[in-house]
Formats: sequence, C-alpha cells, structure tokens
Amino acid sequence: MRYEGLYTAIITPFRGGEVDESAFCRLIDAQIAAGVTGIVPVGTTGESPTLTHREHMDVIRIAIEHAAGRCQVIAGTGSNSTAEAIAMTKEAEQMGADGTLQVCPYYNKPSQEGLYRHFKAVAESTSLPVLLYSIPGRSGIEIAVATAARLAKDCPTIRSIKEAGGSVERVNQLVQALPEDFSVLSGDDGLTVPFISCGAVGLVSVTSNVAPVQMKELVDAALSGDGKKAQALQKKYYPLMKGLMSLDVNPVPIKAALALRGDITWELRLPLAELAEEKREQLAKLLRHFDLLA
Repeated sequence: MRYEGLYTAIITPFRGGEVDESAFCRLIDAQIAAGVTGIVPVGTTGESPTLTHREHMDVIRIAIEHAAGRCQVIAGTGSNSTAEAIAMTKEAEQMGADGTLQVCPYYNKPSQEGLYRHFKAVAESTSLPVLLYSIPGRSGIEIAVATAARLAKDCPTIRSIKEAGGSVERVNQLVQALPEDFSVLSGDDGLTVPFISCGAVGLVSVTSNVAPVQMKELVDAALSGDGKKAQALQKKYYPLMKGLMSLDVNPVPIKAALALRGDITWELRLPLAELAEEKREQLAKLLRHFDLLA
C-alpha cells in the first residue's frame, strides 16, 4: 500500500470526560463522504498524550470498525518507549488497521542511532506499512534525512514519512535521498502545495477535520499538476489553515471549530485548556467567511 492523497488527523471527541463514540463515528462518516484517502486516529490532533492505553486502543478499534474498509485507517501507535510502540502496533494490526503512524520519540531525545534502532524494532514487529512522523517542534529532535534513508533501505515495511518540520528544503533532501516508491507526506496544511511541488505526494491534515471537501480539492489539484488551480486554492484557504494552527496550540482551535458547529462538545483534557472567548469569536468569524458555520 502506498500512502498518497489526503489523510485527516482526526480529533478525539469527548463527552462527560469519556470518548464520545457516537460523535467520533459521525466525524468518520463525514470524512468518508468527502472522499479522503484515510484517517489517522490518535495522533497529536487526537490528543494521544492524555488518553489512557485502553482508550487509545479503543479509539483505533472504533475507527477501524466504523470505517469498515471505506477508507484507510492509519493507527497512531508511536511512543517514546520502543516496547510500548511495538505492543500498540501489534494490537492495532490484529484489529485490522491499514498502517501505523510512528512518531519520532519525544522527551528522551535519542541519538540518530537510537532512532534507527527504535523504528527498525517497530518495523520488524509488524507487517503493517509504517509511516514515520518527524515533528521536531513536538519531539525536540527530527528524523535526519540520512536516518530516514537508512531505514528505507533496511526495513521493507517503512514506506513513507510525514514531514512536519516546516522546511521545503528538507522535502527536497528527502526526495533526493529516498527510493522512488517511498512517499513523503506533508504534515503542515499551509505548506501542502510547496511540499507537493517538490515531490511530496499527499497531506496529513488538521484542517480537513472541518473542511475535508476543500482540502481534498487542494490536494487533488496539486497532485494532478494543475499548478494554477492549486496556487489559487492555496491562497484562498491559507487564512483558514493558518487560523486553525495559530489561535492556540493544536488541537484546541480545530476542536473549538467543530464544537462551534455542534459536531462535538466543548471538551479537551488537561493540560489543554479551552479556546479563550475572544479567540472563539475570531474563529467563528473565520469559519463564517469560508461558509463553514451558519
């Protein structure tokens, strides 16, 4: 399986302190109806750091069962503990996940050799295609280009990388260093078009939680080589993409957007706090501008 197209880093809705399964299933249906390639449950946007282990795996199970083959489900089963990442990945594979998202280990800041051994151990524990996830702003370190290339060479199941370092130059370097069949996906909505123009083949999106049709149109235009249309859509939707990432830390604004529409309740888990009232008003104005809020 090749990772290509639009994937939604789907949020985890809560109600009364518990995972809201009904709301989650409705969100999945909306993504499928919009034609996304897949969903990625329990990544950063899915508030994985505050879920219990059982909740984490339950969210993946619900996503797999409800999607029922209608779109790919790439399970967020990464960890800064190699043993934990392996255990969760094996469980997700047994559930029927289509792939696994493996975040760069955070907080303990391993060396590049440590990163190589970590991802190699995970890859060898599963037959699922592995999507590496380099996000230095969250992890404190990045997966070096040379390390990604080494993993691609030595691990047949490591087939893609989600690049969220904000650097077009790094995408150029990855495309040069990695095999032709190894896919690079943008992890930054606002950099989708420039990343694809340099060789990326898709996007793992936060914005598509609330605007899947619009983000699919953008990704499809960029991938089809229609540069003029892609640039026009990039210009049109950039204020939306920027606003959803700058009003507060992700996933606070995107969950606020969905709550404003009535799709979910206004619930996050500490230490995340709700969007300030003034910023809610800014967000509502932004959503109305794009006809995403009545």
